Amino acid sequence: MPDPTLEPSISPGEISQWPMLKIVYRTDPARMAELLPPGIAVGAEPHVTLTIYNLPVNEEPEYGILMTMEADYNGIQGEWALGYGIDQEAPIFICQSANGQPKFPCATEYFRLGDKVVARSSHQGYTFVEFEGTLGEEDPLPAQGIERNEWWVKVSRQVGFGKGYDFPPHVVHVHGKYGPGHRVALNGKLTLRESPWDPIATRLPLLEQVSAHLWWPEYRSRDITLSGALDPEGFWPHIDTISGSRWPGHQGGPARD
Repeated sequence: MPDPTLEPSISPGEISQWPMLKIVYRTDPARMAELLPPGIAVGAEPHVTLTIYNLPVNEEPEYGILMTMEADYNGIQGEWALGYGIDQEAPIFICQSANGQPKFPCATEYFRLGDKVVARSSHQGYTFVEFEGTLGEEDPLPAQGIERNEWWVKVSRQVGFGKGYDFPPHVVHVHGKYGPGHRVALNGKLTLRESPWDPIATRLPLLEQVSAHLWWPEYRSRDITLSGALDPEGFWPHIDTISGSRWPGHQGGPARD
């Protein structure tokens, strides 16, 4: 059995063992709080994590970007998912309706050539995230691996666009377990660009780049469960979002001044 802590050796064209590109940066905790509904609290560190990937979904390659920020629910440390920008259409709506997963259409370029790693994500003609770097040293995770808690919201707005719900907002708890896998630090630069459709540069400004890694995870388990209810009245200002993300919006598009 191959050692999961070593860099996988894959056949040309194979995508099942592509590494994730994970970038962490520090932002303003006050700006984080603006994006969270009552019942979800800013986490211990004002960190945003960008995960850029190419993974097989529905037996096809899916390029995507996941944007999360540290947030706690019911005393559990985790990450609030702002959006999964993906280039497959099929999973977007079914994952939203079943699980509240905040998916939206997005084009991502991501590749490694030798020691060079490049990624960029675009939506509605705007490139909003770019990264370019080179391989550094191995930076292994603890031997016991890690656990992740991620928070989504399942909610159904009232038919006819009235102020109310057919299904009031509930937290969806995503709990994942991972072995240490193989992880390599990157020397590179993250750039956030202004976009009305993906306002990460303005809503969560980059104050300091904390880390960047390529990570070949060892998947152990992932459970998605319906958790507790959020205050319906307190959630109402967060009901209108941009596309399928959790960015504040207006009738499905960018927010208006």
